[in-house]
Amino acid sequence: MGEIIFVRHGQANSGATDEESYDKLSDLGHQQARWLGDYLRDREAPFDKVIAGSLRRHRETAAGMGFAKPVIDPRLNEMDYFSLGKALDDVHGVPMPGPDEFAAHIPQVMEAWHRAEIQGVETFASFEERVTGVLQEAAQPGVRVLCVTSGGVIGMILRHLLLLDPTRLAHVLLPIMNTSVHRVHVIPQGPILASFNAAPHLDHPDRAHAITHY
Repeated sequence: MGEIIFVRHGQANSGATDEESYDKLSDLGHQQARWLGDYLRDREAPFDKVIAGSLRRHRETAAGMGFAKPVIDPRLNEMDYFSLGKALDDVHGVPMPGPDEFAAHIPQVMEAWHRAEIQGVETFASFEERVTGVLQEAAQPGVRVLCVTSGGVIGMILRHLLLLDPTRLAHVLLPIMNTSVHRVHVIPQGPILASFNAAPHLDHPDRAHAITHY
């Protein structure tokens, strides 16, 4: 059986208002990555391949985990949510939310993007195509692959595996934690979801502060 582990990046610059300024790990994000790297080295078999998106937060997370030279694949890069949010405001007059208002905003973005009412820097279909392409290439019998990526990519993987509609896609995006672990097993019938949003490296009383979503 093969296995693909998707890891969301560590906490980034959550106070940012654009993609460029968001794209770097906070001090806590670096620590989350180090803790996850320690956990995997202690408890997991070696990976046959390590892949990371080309964004700074992906590369910093991989390096913090102990993988200084991952294979870089831009298909693992996040959707540009800032552009999509601006497009939703322009088309439907829905402003970008505050930190506590994303639960209502994300479903509106996903639905409008899926219906091609908004686009941002790429269409919903093109985002889905590039993400599922990575999954299909990584899903090899007997091979263990680590992919360091973003929450939107992980959500799209789940949409593909579980046939989620855009609203349910939005709902699985919301709880995805920084440096969370998502396992996909590769069986003869194809890839199947084995676990979602695990963070065992943060399961310590003195690390409760490190469980973050933004």
